[in-house]
Amino acid sequence: MKTIVDQLAKYAEYHRDRRNIATHFIGIPMIVLAVQVLLARPVLMQGAIPITAALIISVLTAIYYLRLDRPLGLLMTILLAIGLWMAQAAADQSTATWLWIGIGLFVVGWVIQFVGHIYEGRKPAFVDDVIGLIIGPLFVAAELVFLIGLRRDLQHAIEERAGPTRTGKIHATS
Repeated sequence: MKTIVDQLAKYAEYHRDRRNIATHFIGIPMIVLAVQVLLARPVLMQGAIPITAALIISVLTAIYYLRLDRPLGLLMTILLAIGLWMAQAAADQSTATWLWIGIGLFVVGWVIQFVGHIYEGRKPAFVDDVIGLIIGPLFVAAELVFLIGLRRDLQHAIEERAGPTRTGKIHATS
């Protein structure tokens, strides 16, 4: 299994422009929540905690994140749990409302993502490696942790491989 540095550095290579990273702070949480919302129906097994595809995928994703890095994995587990709570609230609404919330978050989140990649001048990471879809949320959490001054060792290890972040002119997309 690749290490946390391997995964985040590879993803970071596609995300060095600060404006692109900023769009990811909005777009990725919207997309993750949208997927949780859309997978919160149907309930596969009723109980104290309803078993849904959203719960199963969130638990498996949290386990993967925890295996990569316990502190970031714990943060992501908490964020995924909050997302599941919000998703269940959306799933409890009428079918039309549930779909509007889920599809709306998904579409707007992706639009924001693609705007960020205009700034980057590079296609999204998942185009070359589908694992980027699962690493994106972890990348955003790591960038948040770096912004508040934590995990400098991890930040430096990633920047050694991917280079520092930059602010610059809009690059032409290829």
